[in-house]
Amino acid sequence: MSKELVLSVLKNTGKPMRPGEIVAATGLDKKEVDKAIKALKAEEKIFSPKNCFYQAK
Repeated sequence: MSKELVLSVLKNTGKPMRPGEIVAATGLDKKEVDKAIKALKAEEKIFSPKNCFYQAK
């Protein structure tokens, strides 16, 4: 599922990433990445250290 892929990329990178960078790294559609980010934030598996950047906890 796209959620696991997004989380994996964020964990492996180890630095905050913008949604566009996540799209480039995963090859997923932007809508899929946005949905995955929203779900992962709700599950508290990722956080946003600054506006429009996301990082794995």
